Amino acid sequence: MEEAGLEGRFLIAMPGIGDERFHRSVILVCAHSDQGAMGLVVNQRAESIDFDELLKQLEIEPNDTTSGTPIRIGGPVESGRGFVLHSSDYNGENALDIAGKFMLTGTVDILRDIADGSGPRDRIIALGYTGWAPGQLEQEIKQNGWLSCDAVPEIVFGDADDDKWTAALSEMGISPELLSAEGGTA
Repeated sequence: MEEAGLEGRFLIAMPGIGDERFHRSVILVCAHSDQGAMGLVVNQRAESIDFDELLKQLEIEPNDTTSGTPIRIGGPVESGRGFVLHSSDYNGENALDIAGKFMLTGTVDILRDIADGSGPRDRIIALGYTGWAPGQLEQEIKQNGWLSCDAVPEIVFGDADDDKWTAALSEMGISPELLSAEGGTA
């Protein structure tokens, strides 16, 4: 596997992932190198907080356009830390380019811009992230934990979180009914 080969790609949890936190997860890999990997789960909603409530906690005035914006659980690491995964029409000062397809911003400035209507057109707000130590993700893929395919903005930014896993598999031409929790090597 080439260095940074998974950046900007989906990781799709296999049925036998072995960790309930990632059951039917779709993760966008934001960074991948020989130092490890970092990604955001894009299809798990945080039910305990909504975006307007988060804005109020940060002393930012919510508005009609922010109302109802869901927050996702980006992963189990640093669950109090927030990220905005967004389209490239917004390029804030601290935005990280992800494979020329997406941008990632982790500063409060983007939340202010979203609240005043000058933020990115497409976005998801996530609390926490998923991280892997050097070689860990590659090992999990070899052990049949994840499938990988090109990330699709319509899936990332879509509202139907329950359908994203099946949609990501469809991008690979795979029907969920054909997946097995058991894997092997030839």
